[in-house]
Amino acid sequence: MLAVEVGGQGERLAGRRRKMAVESRVTQEEIKKEPEKPIDREKTCPLLLRVFTTNNGRHHRMDEFSRGNVPSSELQIYTWMDATLKELTSLVKEVYPEARKKGTHFNFAIVFTDLKRPGYRVKEIGSTMSGRKGTDDSMTLQSQKFQIGDYLDIAITPPNRAPPPSGRMRPY
Repeated sequence: MLAVEVGGQGERLAGRRRKMAVESRVTQEEIKKEPEKPIDREKTCPLLLRVFTTNNGRHHRMDEFSRGNVPSSELQIYTWMDATLKELTSLVKEVYPEARKKGTHFNFAIVFTDLKRPGYRVKEIGSTMSGRKGTDDSMTLQSQKFQIGDYLDIAITPPNRAPPPSGRMRPY
């Protein structure tokens, strides 16, 4: 709700300005439809993305991020807010050759500070798979409300233990 002053120019009531409440008519769907502003990577400074990976298919426990500690499996990636999950998958595969195998599953989550109580919270945002196209491939950090200072946690599952595709992936 937004309070808007109406009046001025001789429209005063008893020496006070009238106030009127105006509600936003913008729906969640309209917000999602707004195109992301393109980022000029030549002119925009990249951010430091702190990425933590596991190779057991499960995300790190939140207590591993407590009291200033972080898991030891940290990758530091300089990137932009318009980086896609597929782009981030490629960067991780450069560092971990075993993750290059076709069918390796990457499950992405944002780890962020919980403003209501001490500690961190996790929000799963999407997944990709080596050798397959998926609906989450083009998802960006920006579209998932990633904020500078958040962490990215990637649960990597080898192909022989990968969860069955949810119908969102298709072969190349």
